[in-house]
Amino acid sequence: MNNLTNNGEELLAGQEGFLSSKLHRRSFLQYAGAGAAGIALVAAGCKKDKNNGFDSGVDLGTGDIGILNYAYALEQLEAAFYLYVAANPYAGITSLEKTYLDDIRDHEVAHREFFKAAISTKAIPALEVDFSSIDFTKRDSVLGTAMAFEDLGVTAYDGAGYLLKSADYLLLAGKIVSVEARHASLIRELISPNTFLGNSVEENSINIARSPIEVLTIAGKYIKTKINASNLPTS
Repeated sequence: MNNLTNNGEELLAGQEGFLSSKLHRRSFLQYAGAGAAGIALVAAGCKKDKNNGFDSGVDLGTGDIGILNYAYALEQLEAAFYLYVAANPYAGITSLEKTYLDDIRDHEVAHREFFKAAISTKAIPALEVDFSSIDFTKRDSVLGTAMAFEDLGVTAYDGAGYLLKSADYLLLAGKIVSVEARHASLIRELISPNTFLGNSVEENSINIARSPIEVLTIAGKYIKTKINASNLPTS
């Protein structure tokens, strides 16, 4: 097994212990429900996407490395968001909300660092983000953005998982997306109880999948760094 897989397994093994202790201690899983627990990296009916402007800038790369860099880019965005939220709590935040958001921050930073170390020298650089459209002083703005990011992340993993050729990498990504799904469920519960499934599952309980180009188009509002996704696999 190559170095990337070995490094990834070691890093994620350590992260799993951290996540497990956090989730159990905070009763995190009570919000997730069976639907979120069943999130899987499966997508069907792929068709090639036009690059829609994502054909210059920081090159994500090709093959499995390209997909891992794509995931790394999204984890950078989420980590940056939650780090800012933790450092600048919105008005009226409760101690319980602060605890949950701090936990999510720690998870996203762990995900970001996992991909950075696992991809090693082939990892893309740190991305510059733009959160100027978010009002971090208001609960609705922060939680609404968090919900959008988490839902987007789940659909991104669902849409990219089948593009991975290595079963080892797919397993590692699957472990991460299960945590992202729980994040999505918790944020939605904070906003409105008993709505944990959210926008990552359609009306027939089938997971929604988005292609990398679709995801980057949505996330592009918050990423200043130009990204080249033209070399990513499409099947």
